[in-house]
Amino acid sequence: MTFSTNSGSGLTLRPYRPEDEAGVRELIDADRLPGQPQYTPEERPAARRGPVPLVGWAAPDLPRINVLADAADRPCGFIAYLSWADVQTGVISWVHAYEDPPALRALLGHALAALADCPQIDAFVGAPPSPLGPGGLPRTRRAATHDALVRTGFTGRRQGCYLHRRLPAEPPSAKPAADVFPCDFPPGYRLIVREAAEPVAEAVVSVRPDRTATLYWIETLPTRRRCGLGRKLLGQALALLAELGATEVALVLDDAQQYAPDSEAAPRLFDSFGFTLVDQLWTYRHQSPRAPRCGA
Repeated sequence: MTFSTNSGSGLTLRPYRPEDEAGVRELIDADRLPGQPQYTPEERPAARRGPVPLVGWAAPDLPRINVLADAADRPCGFIAYLSWADVQTGVISWVHAYEDPPALRALLGHALAALADCPQIDAFVGAPPSPLGPGGLPRTRRAATHDALVRTGFTGRRQGCYLHRRLPAEPPSAKPAADVFPCDFPPGYRLIVREAAEPVAEAVVSVRPDRTATLYWIETLPTRRRCGLGRKLLGQALALLAELGATEVALVLDDAQQYAPDSEAAPRLFDSFGFTLVDQLWTYRHQSPRAPRCGA
C-alpha cells in the first residue's frame, strides 16, 4: 500500500523486518514519558509473543507488526495488533508515527481492516509502565493519536493517571517497616509489612538497567488503613529504589483506586512524596455494528 501524508509522499505500508528495529525503537522513544523505561532489543521477544491471555482464553495469534516506510525504506510509523480467535476480540497494542495524523489514520485503518472479523477491538489496554507503553494512551501528549482513534470509530475513556517522581542521589533514611523479597513476576522486589506474622501491607517495585523504576502497586488491608502503614511502606520502597541506583520512578494510579471509598488517600499519599501528574491515560474500544450488545 502506497500513499501520501504530511511527512512526505510515496510512503509504503509493509510487514515489519528485523532491519527495522532501530527505526521502531526511535518511534517508541519519541513518545516515551518521563520515567518510562527505554525500549531495548531484550524487549523484542516479549513484544513478539504478545500479551498473556486471560484465564480460560486460548493463546492469541502472534502480533502482526506493520511498518510505514518512507522513500528510503526507513520506518516513520508502525502498528502492532493481534486477535483471539476463540473470543473474537482484537487488540491494537501500539501505534507510533511521530504524531502525524494521516499516518496514524492509515495505520489504524489497516489494522481495522485486518481485524474485520473481530466484533470488538481494544486499543491501549491498561498495564503498568513498561518499555512498550506507559499503561494507556497519554491523552494530552498524544492528542493526534487520540483524534485518529476517534476518527476511525473508537470510543475512549479515561482509565487512570501516570505519576512520576525523581529520586535523590542520596536516598533518605527510612526506618524499615517491611521485609523485602526478590520476586520473578513482575521482576523486582516485594515489600511486605506483617503484624502478628500476618501480612497487612504490600508493595512491589522494580528497577531497570536504564535506572528507571516502577511502583507496580502498594496496598494496605482496609482494617489497617489510616495508621501510617502506607506512608512507612512507600518511604521504604523509594529508599530501596534509590539504593538500587534508580534515578526516577513512575506509577499508574487507576480510576478504580480513585473512585474507591477511600479514594483520596492514594493521591494524597503520592502527592506528599513528591509525585506529579504527567498525563491522563486512556483506553479505547471499537465495536462493529454487527457486534451483539451486552444483555441482548
